[in-house]
Amino acid sequence: MNYIWEPKPLPSEATIEKLRQELHLSQTTATLLAQRGITTYDEAMHFFSPSLASLHDPFLMKDMHKAVARLSKAINTQEKILIYGDYDVDGTSAVSLLYRYLRSHTSLLYTYIPDRYTEGYGISFQGIDYAASKGCSLIIALDCGIKAIDKVQYATDKGIDFIIGDHHRPDTQVPDAVAILNPQQADCPYPYKELCGCGIGFKLVQAYQQHLSRPFEEIRPLLDLVAIATAADIVAMNGENRTLTYFGLEVINQQPSAGVSALLGENQKRVGIGDVVFKAAPRINAAGRIEHGKYAVALLTETDSHKAKEKAYEIELLNSERKELDSSITQEALAQIEENGEQNRYSTVVFNPHWHKGVIGIVASRLIETYYRPTLVFTQSGNKYAASARSITGFDIYDALEQCSEYLEQFGGHTYAAGLTLLPEQYPDFKEAFEQVVAQKLANLPHEPKICFDTQLPLSKITEKLIGVLKRFEPFGPNNLAPIFYADNVIDTGFAKAIGKDEKHLKLNLREVGSPHYFGAVAFDLADRLPIVESGRPFSIIYSIEENIWNGIIRPQLRIRDIKG
Repeated sequence: MNYIWEPKPLPSEATIEKLRQELHLSQTTATLLAQRGITTYDEAMHFFSPSLASLHDPFLMKDMHKAVARLSKAINTQEKILIYGDYDVDGTSAVSLLYRYLRSHTSLLYTYIPDRYTEGYGISFQGIDYAASKGCSLIIALDCGIKAIDKVQYATDKGIDFIIGDHHRPDTQVPDAVAILNPQQADCPYPYKELCGCGIGFKLVQAYQQHLSRPFEEIRPLLDLVAIATAADIVAMNGENRTLTYFGLEVINQQPSAGVSALLGENQKRVGIGDVVFKAAPRINAAGRIEHGKYAVALLTETDSHKAKEKAYEIELLNSERKELDSSITQEALAQIEENGEQNRYSTVVFNPHWHKGVIGIVASRLIETYYRPTLVFTQSGNKYAASARSITGFDIYDALEQCSEYLEQFGGHTYAAGLTLLPEQYPDFKEAFEQVVAQKLANLPHEPKICFDTQLPLSKITEKLIGVLKRFEPFGPNNLAPIFYADNVIDTGFAKAIGKDEKHLKLNLREVGSPHYFGAVAFDLADRLPIVESGRPFSIIYSIEENIWNGIIRPQLRIRDIKG
């Protein structure tokens, strides 16, 4: 894939210089901070040294007082409580977090994760019936429920109250629940709007802990799940999310729960955000994608390390199956696009009734790697078609679906990811309507993806001190992405080679012309750039700086994002 290289907007020279002088920073570091909206000494100190004391008062969230009062009543009068959550990482982590906390306050707890295939996303009638069969009089829904108006009414008619903790966009009408915890509500005064479902679950825990006048340190171990969910759900990694994730990673590295420890396995190095995103999250997701999300909850709430390892092994087997399905369905979808002559459309919309519903979201992301455009992958789900939607930078796919809602049975999600269902007879009309909406929005935009880099950084300017400072920018995620740099006049030392099972990647040793100092580098999916590297002529790179650990030795390594001759 060809990329457009584009520098991120630079803050004013005065802002950069002020930061540089006040904090005694290099030009590069001051620039990176200012680009992230950090322009004062105090903001920089908080960014480099996050503090749990900066967390917002949970009672600032609309309905939090109501939620705590209802939860307190349920515990004090020994009501049975059902904790309900979605089947993805955020939902299963949220359920596990609240269960881990409440089990020390009551034994009358049940958990429920809907079946992806028989119930679908969100609150289900079947889940409410399960709660009723167990005699539950309170359901706490996390990471779902903001659109479940009819389901909440159904529960009310059965004498079951609802507390909803969700972070998805609400409609103008919301369910008639006892309490709705969702900072996305227009009239919610909570200062930070970007919490994930598990993050909202943690704020409920924090509020209840304050209600009991108990110390925060008692709930600090729960932050491991908040970090995993925040990273996996691709929400903003700034403000409160960054603080929660920072300390969540600290918990994972210092005192992980049995389930999280088994999930990540034995580590010779400090667990970072990349380990969470590429190791923990796919494994947790695999349970709900291939079998059932309840297996993820069973692992994340396990207290016995031996049993946790057994459960983690079972989930790893599901993850292996997920990888095989992901690969085969992606190839089938690419073939369908070519057979239908749809390579030059503005959108990708594909369907096969036999595709596994659990991996179509991953497949949508894979297709964007080939055809950079908003993508929907449909499969058969009962008597309806169900799809996962993924978007590209700058395109609000939720808004696009809203404009096509007349064809849809149900939809929900975020700016860059969504899910939807429709009746089979609506599929052709929806496909064309979605294409028109996308075409209208993207007609004047370039079809190639962009790589936006922060600033130019010659390889000769990479020092141990700079690498140390860059580590303090972690954890990375949306709104605080890993710094990406541009360098030119680069050559390989002559040892470049293609690596990997299919030889799709490159292993390089790079230096600037005229400099004796070189850096090991890896370039994923860039084997087609090998002729540029081997030409002997200087070339340009877009890159980030990582650490490579081999035999216990830590060395800086360049992660090459693109190469141009």
